[in-house]
Amino acid sequence: LVAEVMDEVGLDPATMHRYPHEFSGGQRQRIAIARAMVLRPRLVVLDEPTSALDMTVQVQIVNLLRDLQRKHNLAYLFISHDLKVIRAMSHQVIVMKQGDVVEHGTAEQIYDTPESGYTRTLIAAAMTPAG
Repeated sequence: LVAEVMDEVGLDPATMHRYPHEFSGGQRQRIAIARAMVLRPRLVVLDEPTSALDMTVQVQIVNLLRDLQRKHNLAYLFISHDLKVIRAMSHQVIVMKQGDVVEHGTAEQIYDTPESGYTRTLIAAAMTPAG
């Protein structure tokens, strides 16, 4: 089962006996995803899953998560400060400020017609080329 899940997340099953420090950051993130997937969950909580990764690896991880979601009919609770990644991953979005819900709705509603000034400010800052 471990070999099957490693292969599914894009890791060579022959490396399953390596130590964690022998893997790159992206590979370690794939290992974390594999550890969750081996349990065959219906819901996976992802807390900042792409925060320490470079842009290329972020795209790979987002694509992997999407593929796994389709293949296994998964639901994700995706927690992140990266609004670009949230937009790429989410169907429903909740915007929070200091622990309080500011706004919630479909990703399309939140990104295209945000109601809260706080949400508008966040999206404007995140979606600029420098953001």
